[in-house]
Amino acid sequence: MLKMIDRLPVKRLHERAMLPTRGSSEAAGLDLYASEPLIIPSKGRGLAKTGIAIAVPRGHYGRVAPRSGLAVNFGIDVGAGVIDSDYRGEVGVVLFNFGDQDFAVNPGMRIAQLIIEKIEVPDVVEVADLNETVRGDGGFGSTGSN
Repeated sequence: MLKMIDRLPVKRLHERAMLPTRGSSEAAGLDLYASEPLIIPSKGRGLAKTGIAIAVPRGHYGRVAPRSGLAVNFGIDVGAGVIDSDYRGEVGVVLFNFGDQDFAVNPGMRIAQLIIEKIEVPDVVEVADLNETVRGDGGFGSTGSN
């Protein structure tokens, strides 16, 4: 039987920090909020602070994903978005600005979403050969060339 997670422990690191919220009852992600102002230059990147730390349940990780509205309206995307279950520091969000204008992040702005996902953690085993497949070693667009 699949074990459900019903709690995500979150610690505010300062009073300006906002707890993650869910935009709707069926939303996959929890909205993450900026806790400090930040200017991300056009074609640049910046690290937005959230002012929170979280305890992701063991056997899971937190995936930090973009907000569709920021992506389509301003060209803002998210990078390096993995929070391991043993990390207890401040959640930071790497934001890339692909837009033509500098982008202002203000405290309280929803900057990303946090999705808690179950993971498998297999042991790494070195082998002499891998099983054969139809695809083989074709990569980088090889399945689209008929």
